[in-house]
Amino acid sequence: MTYTAIVMVTVIVYMAALIGIGFWAKSRNDNTEDFFLGGRKIGPIVGALSYSASAASAWTLLGLSGAAYLFGVSVIWVVLGSFLGMLIAYFWIGPRLLDFSHRQKLITFTDFITFGSTGPSRVAILILSSAIILFCFSTYVASQFQGAGSAFSLIFEWPMYSSVMIGGAVIMIYSFLGGFLAISITDTIQGFLMAVTALLLPVFGLIELGGPSNFVDALRQVSSPEQISLSAGNVGLMAVGMIVGSICIGVGTFGQPHLMVRFMAIRDQKSLFEAGYITIVWYFIVFGGMCLLGLIGHILFPVIDDPELIFFAVTERVFPPAFAGILLASVLSAIMSTADSQLLVCASTISHDLGLSRRFPSKELFISRVTIAVIIVIAIAITLSVPSSIFDRVVFSWVALGSAFGPLVFVRLFGIKCGSYSVLMSITTGFGLAVSFSLLPNTIGDILERGMPFLLALFVLLIFRKS
Repeated sequence: MTYTAIVMVTVIVYMAALIGIGFWAKSRNDNTEDFFLGGRKIGPIVGALSYSASAASAWTLLGLSGAAYLFGVSVIWVVLGSFLGMLIAYFWIGPRLLDFSHRQKLITFTDFITFGSTGPSRVAILILSSAIILFCFSTYVASQFQGAGSAFSLIFEWPMYSSVMIGGAVIMIYSFLGGFLAISITDTIQGFLMAVTALLLPVFGLIELGGPSNFVDALRQVSSPEQISLSAGNVGLMAVGMIVGSICIGVGTFGQPHLMVRFMAIRDQKSLFEAGYITIVWYFIVFGGMCLLGLIGHILFPVIDDPELIFFAVTERVFPPAFAGILLASVLSAIMSTADSQLLVCASTISHDLGLSRRFPSKELFISRVTIAVIIVIAIAITLSVPSSIFDRVVFSWVALGSAFGPLVFVRLFGIKCGSYSVLMSITTGFGLAVSFSLLPNTIGDILERGMPFLLALFVLLIFRKS
């Protein structure tokens, strides 16, 4: 069999398995709590790997490895920020959000955002939050489809539009069928495959280079001084700005609906803490492995047209076709594990949060599935019509969601009561500033875009909390 045929067979078998899981899980959805939260029965292994795979997405395997290729060792600060964000989310936010959501019988993340609000102010918060989620996730899902399109287009030499549509169709089918349970189980498989990939690919890359000592020497030879500097060549306040701005990407974790809902779905506190420790190991393997892969790729391929394709270049260089097919499946895993989770949040936003299910009480699951289809069409349109890198799309959506909702998550779980108008002002401030700063020329470390919207939204929430 040719290389392309082997890869094709591997991917088809993998996708067929995902769709089969969707059919299996479909029979277990008796109500909306089952569809959106898996009946609140998610255990530690499924909880950990589904959270991890959903958090990582295509930006880790393709975007982060590409950033390491392009910028060098200074990308470690982005990894540190992501790691710190995960630790705070799992061991401070998670236990409190799990208890709060179980006690109050909350179904969605927007239920948590609007909790305690009444009247017109609640409606305003609900509409604003839903609009932000739908807008950001359409952009976020577009980045996943872009990754899928890049994979199919590169390996099979298909047109980009065909590649994107095929990836979107598969995601739509199994998201339609199984809801949160299917997504969590498939994410677990995908998370495991991603970890294996991130472990093996850098190891074989090092072997290709002749070992760790040769790697260090070769990296110095092909890299500029900025690429082997932890501060990217910056000094003084500029270095501090670069480092702080990179670490601040972690604050986006606290406002991600598709991650926070994972804590709402775990069955108990014991399972949550066990999941946290599994996630620590997973993050170390995958994020560390992709950084190392980018550096190895820079040595093996000093010149490449698109750094975000270095994953594929190294894979083809160090592995035989059969194994390369499995690794391609892992990239699709990263893409689908995030896209499906975000699509489910969009579905819950339209059907549950905005109240369409109350107008049509027997049609909630149908409405959810139609919503998934509509968001997929919008995301495909964005992918094909608005050019951008995977990394940039994800960072924008990540920061905007974190700045809009993260401050409220912290304040409410601290037990501080906030008035409806302060919540509304905080969400508007965080999201508005994130969008505004993203339109400005890049600052040192993008500190304004990644850190200031969150801090100012938190300030507004606390100052006006009684209003």
